[in-house]
Amino acid sequence: MLVLTRRTDQSIRIGDDIVITIVEVRGDQVRLGIQAPRSVSIHRAELIAQVEQENAQAAQSAPADLAAAALRLFPPDAAKG
Repeated sequence: MLVLTRRTDQSIRIGDDIVITIVEVRGDQVRLGIQAPRSVSIHRAELIAQVEQENAQAAQSAPADLAAAALRLFPPDAAKG
């Protein structure tokens, strides 16, 4: 990992198309401005991790949920009548 020290209004460049600027430093928080092409996705890492975790949980519980839903839609007793 490359670690850089920057001050407010200073920037770093990533490749030819991405510029990250320090907008504000307040206590233990840093506000960043990011200029990048629209084709580049920019997401907060903790949100990506949360979505990945929720997707993994959904994938594990999906078969049980589907079976329960099927039983509600097509109860075994309904086939007799």
